Amino acid sequence: MRFKLFLVCALACGFMAYVLANENFSTEEEDQIINSKAEILEVPPEIIKQKEPVETKPKVKPTPKATTTSTVKPAKPTAPAAAAAAPATGGAVIPGQRLVPVVHASSRDTDSILSVSGLKPQAMSGALVMPYDYLGELYDVDSSGYNWDPNNNVAPSGTASTAAGGYTITTARLAELRSTFLYWFFDKDQYGGRGDYQFDIHASMTQLHKNLNFQLPFYGFRFNYTRLSLNGYLEFSDPPEYLTYPLVFPIKDWPAKRDPSFMGIFFSKCRVGRIYPSDIDQRTPGVYFRVERDLMGRTDRFGVEVRERTMWDIRTGVVGADTFVPKHVVIATWKNVSFAGGIDNSLFTTNTFQMVLATDEVYTYVIWNYAVLNWLSHTEAGGDTTKGEGGTPAYVGFNAGNGTQAYEYKPYSQNMVIRDLANRGWGNGFPGRHIFRIDEQILIGSCNKDIDAALLPLTFAPESGNMLGGQVVNITGPCFDPDIRVTCHFDTESVLGTYVDRNRVICVQPFLKAEGYIRFQISVGVQRFKWRGKYFVETPAAATEKIFFATDDVHKKNPNEIRITWSAFNLTSNSAANVMISLWGYRETKIEPQLEYIDVIEASYSNTGSYVISPSNYINRNNINSDMQFGFLQINLTQPEQYSGLALSPILWSRPIPLGWYMGPQWERKHGIRWPRALCDNWIRNDRFLRNFAADLPLCPCTLDQAVLDKGRFRPDRECDKDSNPSCLRQRGAIHCVVSGTPVAQGAEQQCCYDRYGYLMLTYDQMWGSRPRRIHNLGKMPWNEASKVPSLSMWFHDMRPFYTCCSWQEEQAVGCETYRFERRPTQDCVAYQAPGIAGVFGDPHFVTFDGTAYTFNGLGEFVLARSTDESERFEVQGRFEQLPDNYYGEVKATQLTAVAMRGNTTTTIEVRLRPLHARWRYRLDVLADGRKVYFDRESLKFQHFDGVTVYTPTYLLNQSQVVVQFDAGVGVEIVENEGFMTGRVFLPWKFINKTAGLFGNWSFNPLDDFMLPNGQVASLNLNDLRSIHTNFGLKWMLTDRDVPGVGAALFTREFGRMASYYANATFAPNYVLDPADFLPANRTYDLERAEELCGECYQCQYDYAMTLNRDLAHFTKNYYDTLVNMQAENRQRVISCGVLQTPRFGRKLSFDFMPGAKVSFECNEGFILIGDQRRECLASGLWNIPEYGYTECLREVYYTRRVAFIAIGIIILVICPLMLCIVCGVYRYRQKQLKEDPTWQMPMLPRSRASSARNLRTLNYDDDSDTDASTLKKSRSYDKVYRTNEPLPGKPQIDFPAKKWDLDENDEDVTSSEGEKPKQSGRRSLRSTSGTDLDQHDAHGTPVDGHDEDDDDFDEADVHTGTIHPAGYHQPMSPEEADHLHQQQYSPTFSGLDSRTSAASSINYTPQSAAQNRFGGVPVLPSNTQYYSRPPSSIPATATAIGTSPTANANAVPLRSAPTLPATQPLTQDSGLPSPPQATSPTPSVQKSTEV
Repeated sequence: MRFKLFLVCALACGFMAYVLANENFSTEEEDQIINSKAEILEVPPEIIKQKEPVETKPKVKPTPKATTTSTVKPAKPTAPAAAAAAPATGGAVIPGQRLVPVVHASSRDTDSILSVSGLKPQAMSGALVMPYDYLGELYDVDSSGYNWDPNNNVAPSGTASTAAGGYTITTARLAELRSTFLYWFFDKDQYGGRGDYQFDIHASMTQLHKNLNFQLPFYGFRFNYTRLSLNGYLEFSDPPEYLTYPLVFPIKDWPAKRDPSFMGIFFSKCRVGRIYPSDIDQRTPGVYFRVERDLMGRTDRFGVEVRERTMWDIRTGVVGADTFVPKHVVIATWKNVSFAGGIDNSLFTTNTFQMVLATDEVYTYVIWNYAVLNWLSHTEAGGDTTKGEGGTPAYVGFNAGNGTQAYEYKPYSQNMVIRDLANRGWGNGFPGRHIFRIDEQILIGSCNKDIDAALLPLTFAPESGNMLGGQVVNITGPCFDPDIRVTCHFDTESVLGTYVDRNRVICVQPFLKAEGYIRFQISVGVQRFKWRGKYFVETPAAATEKIFFATDDVHKKNPNEIRITWSAFNLTSNSAANVMISLWGYRETKIEPQLEYIDVIEASYSNTGSYVISPSNYINRNNINSDMQFGFLQINLTQPEQYSGLALSPILWSRPIPLGWYMGPQWERKHGIRWPRALCDNWIRNDRFLRNFAADLPLCPCTLDQAVLDKGRFRPDRECDKDSNPSCLRQRGAIHCVVSGTPVAQGAEQQCCYDRYGYLMLTYDQMWGSRPRRIHNLGKMPWNEASKVPSLSMWFHDMRPFYTCCSWQEEQAVGCETYRFERRPTQDCVAYQAPGIAGVFGDPHFVTFDGTAYTFNGLGEFVLARSTDESERFEVQGRFEQLPDNYYGEVKATQLTAVAMRGNTTTTIEVRLRPLHARWRYRLDVLADGRKVYFDRESLKFQHFDGVTVYTPTYLLNQSQVVVQFDAGVGVEIVENEGFMTGRVFLPWKFINKTAGLFGNWSFNPLDDFMLPNGQVASLNLNDLRSIHTNFGLKWMLTDRDVPGVGAALFTREFGRMASYYANATFAPNYVLDPADFLPANRTYDLERAEELCGECYQCQYDYAMTLNRDLAHFTKNYYDTLVNMQAENRQRVISCGVLQTPRFGRKLSFDFMPGAKVSFECNEGFILIGDQRRECLASGLWNIPEYGYTECLREVYYTRRVAFIAIGIIILVICPLMLCIVCGVYRYRQKQLKEDPTWQMPMLPRSRASSARNLRTLNYDDDSDTDASTLKKSRSYDKVYRTNEPLPGKPQIDFPAKKWDLDENDEDVTSSEGEKPKQSGRRSLRSTSGTDLDQHDAHGTPVDGHDEDDDDFDEADVHTGTIHPAGYHQPMSPEEADHLHQQQYSPTFSGLDSRTSAASSINYTPQSAAQNRFGGVPVLPSNTQYYSRPPSSIPATATAIGTSPTANANAVPLRSAPTLPATQPLTQDSGLPSPPQATSPTPSVQKSTEV
């Protein structure tokens, strides 16, 4: 038995030795070949003659840029120098020297070797089969004698140089290098070494560790080392202990099983093969590896050639790599490797392939060159032992490792069509070349014609473009044919593609009325659209800025010039190209949006990158679309086919700009010099017809701190952001603005701007205040209708009128004030309600909306918050995974690693924590409906999806903070620091008493926070972690099915990892809260350290004691303090007094509206302030009641009128009641007198001017002399033409209407005064030509009162006969004497006087005085029928009849002395005859004009 065992062992050992001998046969044979004497073959003379070096003078050139080319080649060495260098080099020869090709010498008979005629390599430049080309041409030998033939097997000098004045590659040399298929690999060097050959890799040791000494980004991770494996891959971690075929990556059981990170060009078990003696390429079979570092600054020849060749191969081979410059290059080559497990003769069945890695330490590209593929699989995978056919073919693809993600290159990987890898790809035009971008995601750069499915991934670049169009999109996916049409479909628009090569097609993006991610798909020929992707449309106002304005002149009304710049390389790298600059405009006059061409600014201009626009050149333009008030500048190539060979040009667009600088002269000709006012009035008139949108908007927070904390409703405004754009062009004085994150139901947008003090800026105070917008920048579905187009409709309705109404007019113009106060006023913040906040952090700790803090270490996926209202639904879920082990072993605690959320019908958003070594560039992964999105470009900072907006702060590029905003006002903020996440949820007040989950019910009552899914409230002790874990936390665990009250998990499932993969309901964490209670007694240092780091924060102490991780403890405390402070800030009631109107034509000296603020007012020049000059905001939130009325600014003239009206009103209000009182008093007095004496009559005041004057004299006024200022007088003019009422001669007596007296121009008003003497104008006394008063003479012409003849004023003596008081003053007559005199006097001139109320006329006419009247005529008296019709009291009616004799009563003074005329002169009206009574004349009055 022992002998049998010994025999079996011996046979086994012998077999193993035999196998190992066969495995190492090629290496032994290589050593034998190298040490053996080689055959000498003579070189043909013609070749020697052709390649004889020629002596030339070297040209000294300055060091150029790395990417520049030159037409001058480096000088070739002279013959002596080449001869001297020949012995020291392996690849250089001299004339007459024999070339020594390596001949495969084998001890076996060559006839017995099995030929492999079935599989032959492709005939291509640079392939392995190159008859009479390799080592037979010596056409590029340098001064050192080295042959720079791309196929030389001898490595150049390994000395890298960065000295100035180095090598410059020529265009011809670059084309020559790029015409070869395989990159360099050397099995010798100039010092007798092995070159790039890795002789340590063989069957006994299949891999070798290599230090890269730089950072290589790969699939989200970053490595500074690699492991070169014989088995056809580069790996970065240990492979699995054993493999199961077909291979599946990533390994689901990681970390229990190893999941390596690798690049598998041909992942299969291999061994070093053999070559035939007849093979031209006699380089040693095996694995080669070469690293070229720091290529950007190298100037040595090999470094420059490696850099330029790799750079241009990648730039032309992969879309989106137009600016890539390699910094480091790794070349790994597997030459003539066979499959493992085959027989001896299978060693000649070999594959040759090469991997070229290029990186700038940010982007990484890989080139896979498949030269020869003769076998498919090894024996362990089911392949046969002779040809390597059958079984499971090799794995081709990439694996990120650590159980994260993998990319398998379909349909070739592990498929029989893998042999087509050598004939597909067409990278750089080579069959067998496949190019990928592999730094963050795997993006294929080569075409694929062997795959067919309903949905195939499309690779294109760039992945976003301006909505206006013109973006050139390079597309790779299917293999293209120049004779087959390609159609590109952008959302709802289709364009034809332009063929570039077999691997690329170009499509120019059209004008798209959309925003965000849209469908992008192509069809080839008659195929349907099966190649698809997502294309991001940038709104014009937020698109990547490509045309820059040097100043703000373009926003002015009439600038002198406008300077613009652009990057010339965005159009072409040819500096001789010409560009055209044109102007476009936008308007909405019908349902469809109208983006129209306006004019050519410059038809042809050199692409220098700068231009100066002179608006004066366009004064005489007369455009048919002159009603366009804003637009864009466009720049494109004039003849692109001259530079790119394609009739397509990229188009550069500016941001939206006003067109006042161009259209101003046209508007002035149409509307006049005040054309901004006309345009503003037109807009106001149209805007008033539109609906009111302000009621739908969320209210602005009162302070900047509140605005920053309202993550659910507001996001930073791109135009005024304190972190990225503090210029605030249209909000001067603001330091930060926020806008509503998503459009409201009607599509409007709120804007809130804050000044340096953190207070809300109001349009009531200044034109730069916060202005709500009718249209959101994101527009509103459907986007193809007017008033709903992203950016364009917002500019048309909201930005355009700002310029015409305010910016181009005065701030206090009527149009601007209408814009500020009526059409776009800032909403008051008095009713603003801060959101409720809840959060989770640490390992993990929770703080509910009502402020309850507790700890729950659940393992799995749980509901953080969800709405119980069916009409307003939202869900926020969290995934918790176990923390890594610490120094003492397993950590019984978990941490937050992912958050998923969704609204009613919105896109599902998921935010994940990236693995530890994958956080070098992005800290968090964001998935929208399972697709990763990135925010590393300015135009991608804010991304809008269906019903949700996602953004990252503008100052962050690593995605360490993500904010998600839903249409309902719900916000979710995810923050990462050092691998530890926190999640916060922000809810508006409409969700009060409508929430459930681990964040509790938001009811302002902490007692109902532990609400279960069935609606019941659990009564728990916060210090009893076991009870919280079992009776509350686990009740909210999610599964993949919908659980009533809990819901279903929203997380994206990858690689078959369902909710059960993460969930473990039996996980038992540490239930002890105090570290002093669960730490062993010998760990007092850890306890002290926890207290030192955390202070009194028990969450921080717990986390440090559990994990011993200082970072976790620090950020736990930080997250907790931040959350508590945010809750305290939002719970604090902000009292605001609201808007205080700024008086028109005035200003406020401060804009504060918080309690204690005192605001003063001032008026503009020429205006007067009325009302309170200062108002104060009270602690109650109200402005104090004005003491002197509301503040106004009135023009001086209006102020004067107002004061006058007020005075009149006051007078009326005072006098009217006073008069009423007087009337009432008189009435009562009259009633009282009548009661005592029924015959009593109220004395009446005179109603004629003369009687009024006489009445005044009755009141004892002095005469109107020069020395008496109390006498009032009236004057009458008789030097005018007037009409009499006397009957004409021969005419019947006719009644004439009464006429007013003509007043003299010099007559003074009764209220006028001379000096200090009040005057009373009225009827003057009639004088004779001698100057005597007619009314003061008796019938004989003697004065009545004895006054001087020079006295022409009335006094008491003119009225009645009185007595002179001894003191010297006149004493009036008694009432009885006056009444008697009334009965005797008669004057038809004052016929309206009643004898009871009027004094007797002072005019006594005499015939003698008529001729002596100082006016040169007869004093004609007007008719007054009232006098005749009503005789005075106590006078008989007969005494008043016409024709009564003046001597009828001897005892009475006649009423009027009849005029005395000569006997020959008749008595007529001309001679003083009074007019007859009006009642006696039924005929119309006939007046006669008499000039006296």
